Amino acid sequence: MAHAPDGAEPGKQVWVGLQLAHQPGWHTYWKNSGDSGLPTQLAWTLPAGVTAGEIAWPLPKKIPIGNLANYGYEGTVLLPVPLTIAPDFKPSLLSNDLEVRLKADWLVCRKECVPEEGSFVLKIPVHSTTAINGAAFDAAFKAQPRPVLAATGGVIPDSKVQIEGNAIRLTVQGLPVALRGKTLELFPETPEVIETAAPWTQAWNGEVWTATVPLSPQRTGSPSVMPVVLADGAQGYRAELKVLGQWPKAEAAGTVSPALEAALRDNAGTPPPAASIGLLAALFGALLGGLILNLMPCVFPVLAIKVVGFTRHAADRRGHRISGLAYTAGVVLSFVALGALVLALRAAGQQLGWGFQLQSPAVVATLAALFTVIGLNLAGLFEFGAFLPSRLATLEARHPVGNSFLSGVLAVAIASPCTAPFMGASVGLAIALPAAQALLIFAAVGVGMALPYLAASLVPAVARLLPRPGAWMVVFRKLMAFPMFATVAWLVWVLGQQSGIDGAGALLALLVALAMVLWAFTLHGRARTVVATLSLACLALLAWTAGPSITRAQAPTPLAAGTDGWQPWEPGRVDQLLATGQPVFVDFTAAWCVTCQYNKKTTLSNRDVLADLSNKKVALLRADWTRRDPAITAALGQLGRNGVPVYVMYRQGRAPVVLSEVLGVDEVRSVIGAL
Repeated sequence: MAHAPDGAEPGKQVWVGLQLAHQPGWHTYWKNSGDSGLPTQLAWTLPAGVTAGEIAWPLPKKIPIGNLANYGYEGTVLLPVPLTIAPDFKPSLLSNDLEVRLKADWLVCRKECVPEEGSFVLKIPVHSTTAINGAAFDAAFKAQPRPVLAATGGVIPDSKVQIEGNAIRLTVQGLPVALRGKTLELFPETPEVIETAAPWTQAWNGEVWTATVPLSPQRTGSPSVMPVVLADGAQGYRAELKVLGQWPKAEAAGTVSPALEAALRDNAGTPPPAASIGLLAALFGALLGGLILNLMPCVFPVLAIKVVGFTRHAADRRGHRISGLAYTAGVVLSFVALGALVLALRAAGQQLGWGFQLQSPAVVATLAALFTVIGLNLAGLFEFGAFLPSRLATLEARHPVGNSFLSGVLAVAIASPCTAPFMGASVGLAIALPAAQALLIFAAVGVGMALPYLAASLVPAVARLLPRPGAWMVVFRKLMAFPMFATVAWLVWVLGQQSGIDGAGALLALLVALAMVLWAFTLHGRARTVVATLSLACLALLAWTAGPSITRAQAPTPLAAGTDGWQPWEPGRVDQLLATGQPVFVDFTAAWCVTCQYNKKTTLSNRDVLADLSNKKVALLRADWTRRDPAITAALGQLGRNGVPVYVMYRQGRAPVVLSEVLGVDEVRSVIGAL
């Protein structure tokens, strides 16, 4: 929101702010969040000559959470920020507005917490007024604490904090006469100093207000001045208190007192999942999961390319060994690079999980175009040598190592969204491990995936199992084009889940135009020049007009409650259902996850499974991770997972039961029968 009642020219009063409207029971945090939580962060991008001040925090409320307490906001709150317009500020020549960009991050909590973010743009007219949000800003200004000043207008010199062992004694003078004798609320602005939820005492001695507050055993701050806010109802008063005395030695960072540990244990809702697997078990599971990835339909088309190349040069043993090692290097390094990227982005605050790249419509469309080109090449429509200069056309023959390495990279690009059996727990554990150990697990997945081809290239006995070269290779090569086109069909369907029917249609039109361009370059003479020019123009026009439909994210369509018994998952929904005594089964899925779709069409559609779920009155929730969803990412992390599929059975008072990635009917019925 913006509030510029006199315009946005130099010297005028200009305010901007983020307004948060909380759902019932949810809250965000003040500048000092209390025992847990994080304050809302605002990062501004402003034109030259404009600077943003600090948040003018409204008065918070104390939010008890079991044996802990936080400071924050419920309902609707506006966080106003003043803008200072310098005399040399000049609006853009193309616009008479002041453009304000905001990147905001906030943590919203109930029993569980969900990190959220938003990017916003406001254009404030420079020479005209902006006062439509005046009422909201006026309410926020009234909710701000007033400064406690002496009669002379200065800070009260006798207001202080006296350190007394493991407690502090606050003395505040200059408070309004109307407050005398009343019980006040205390909000210290300095975090991690007092025991937020502990009992404390206060008293009035004439016009002087005093209080004794216990220090936190995990105190990390030792300020020389403590700003505090005292509140009576909706009105607060801010005082800066000088600290007298010597702070006691703070406990080492990271230690947890028995009291806090007990409070955290008491506040825990659903018991946590079973203890995580060890590193050696995770490495073995990653290796085995990578091996099984070769059986996934999203990987098979790429392996088909390698099989054709392998049989083509059956007598070249040295070339086979080099090709196998290069392919393995491409697979392993790509898995490590993807793992490092996930770890780095999560460390920077991004809520990402395994397979995140297929949550981007642009990446999905690019892969669809790549597999279309490969499929048309295998089908014999064109040869790459016809498009390239002779030096580049012979690059594959002169540098087969690079070709094998890139084949490994391509295999990982399309395989990583799959989560094979034994792999889910390993990847979930890797996200929480130190970087070196985490990357070792990702490398193990790559070794497992590359192992079959590596064995065929290094062990003659394995290579002899392959058929001898012959005319069958031409037929086999063309046959392998169809798995490529099947992969394209799957990718178009995935894009349709993200960008809607218009996005899927636009991608299909572009792929047809791309195929026409490839065909045009196979012509000769003048026909090639004319047809290729027209087809390129058609492709460019389609990209310009239909391209935005591909990358435009469609608003998610809520899953209709009662459709086959499934309801949409949302934060807090599991707790709501468990509170009624009803067991809950959650399907964490995504359109780009082939294993998810297989399980959905088989086990989760099985009549016996559905009958058992109905008889036990199990609530069915489906968490769709096709698009990036930080709430679902956080929920997966709590289960020790970082990718889909994940299937979880919840029951009140018991630990969640996480099922296998590839579901079996007997496994699901066994879990249901134990309810």
